[in-house]
Amino acid sequence: MQHIINSAQSCLDCKKPKCQIGCPVGTPIAEMIRLFLSGNIKEAGEKVFNNNPLSIICSLVCPHEKHCEGHCILNKKHTPVNVGGIENYISTYYINYREFEKPTPNGRNLAIIGSGPAGISLAMIMALKGFNVTMYEGNNQIGGVLRYGIPDFRLDKTILDKIEDNLKKIGVKIRKNIMIGKNITLDDLHRDGFDAIFIGTGVWAPKKLGIKGESLGNVHFAIDYLKTPKAYDLGKKVVVVGAGNVAMDVARTAIRNGARDVSIMYRKGENAMPAERIEIEHAKIDGVKFNLFKSPLEFTQEGIKYVNTSEDDNSNGFEPADTILVAISQTARDLIVKNNTGLSLGENGLLKSDENGITTREGVFASGDVVTGARTVVEAVAFSKRVAISIENYIDTLPAKNEAV
Repeated sequence: MQHIINSAQSCLDCKKPKCQIGCPVGTPIAEMIRLFLSGNIKEAGEKVFNNNPLSIICSLVCPHEKHCEGHCILNKKHTPVNVGGIENYISTYYINYREFEKPTPNGRNLAIIGSGPAGISLAMIMALKGFNVTMYEGNNQIGGVLRYGIPDFRLDKTILDKIEDNLKKIGVKIRKNIMIGKNITLDDLHRDGFDAIFIGTGVWAPKKLGIKGESLGNVHFAIDYLKTPKAYDLGKKVVVVGAGNVAMDVARTAIRNGARDVSIMYRKGENAMPAERIEIEHAKIDGVKFNLFKSPLEFTQEGIKYVNTSEDDNSNGFEPADTILVAISQTARDLIVKNNTGLSLGENGLLKSDENGITTREGVFASGDVVTGARTVVEAVAFSKRVAISIENYIDTLPAKNEAV
């Protein structure tokens, strides 16, 4: 607690806070800290929550060094304000203090497909405005990438359980273990009285390298491994192919689940890695090794055949491995688009929508990773806030209605 207070007291309370400008969702950081230090923690929590219903999550998993803390003016000569730690303390206090209650219904019905960051934030925003919200989730627990793509050591999943309880308290109905798209279609949802439909299904289709050996039993896709790491017997030596944030999460998770020798194989140098710098440093601290300037040619039962990609060496080599984890990004599944008319995918395989989440089918909206590709949680929240406005504007054009689903 004391280190949180000390960091808050170091804030210069800038008149034009760059930290807020650097935050994709515009968190009122200076005002939050001012209220916190003056003993108004409940008001601080309310302001942050109203601006970002997933503030408690973002405070833990955001790349703060890229956004708020990276823009802090103290970076020039001192240590930046620990915005993430302060926000987490305030948000945790607030979410445990606030009594969530169901607001007066406005008679409008919204279907939300997917319960990841985009879906949860939209559900919270719209339900608190009186919309009758039904959320559909393909798994047996809500959270999407928060639940199945972020390791436990980075995000305590009991936070998601608390968020689910609060969603239910404000009237959100949650239907789990159902994949919307084929058996239940968008036409079915329209038929059953939903005024608008939101798609926030994330990116769960792993991209392939397309090389020989990718179907072998010792090769797994990173995004699949992160869902249930304890279901895998990786052996002692693991090689992760790829160098993004997911690759770092996978490598660190493998170490925590019994692997003794975990390395990252990447075709370029460290400075070219797409992972955030702090994620790379955390991986190093956990003992992950880095095998750079090597590109896989073939996977075998014993390991990886590769070619060196440095300027002065293009020879071939072999890296032994009990397990190979492929972490070269992922894209959206096309289940909904394939089985429902009016929607379309872009050349990148992602669902087409404009910057306000309006898709090519009337009454259907989308945001989050299914539209943008893998991004941060806070970017998904910012996108969903724009979508909330689009949905309200659309529903304002519809005839008056008093029925509820």
